Amino acid sequence: MGLHIVCIKLTEEFLEFSASRGNDLSTPIPAYGFPGLNPGDQWCLCAKRWQEAFHAGMAPQVVLESTHMSTLEFVDLEDLQAHAYDEQ
Repeated sequence: MGLHIVCIKLTEEFLEFSASRGNDLSTPIPAYGFPGLNPGDQWCLCAKRWQEAFHAGMAPQVVLESTHMSTLEFVDLEDLQAHAYDEQ
């Protein structure tokens, strides 16, 4: 349904935000082989969901090197850079 092109580093706050929007990423779904996600995991998120989280002040950090270039059709580069994940 969406373009999973924004690589993020998950936080508890974002997982709660996503669940509040009807997208529970924490709960395992064995029927689909989905183990559920935890804070600290990386995940490719839909660009529109990241943008929604950004506008709500809940945007997770972005792993820029693993985020697809087509994300720029939906999100400003400056916004992504402001939320860039820094391993250090």
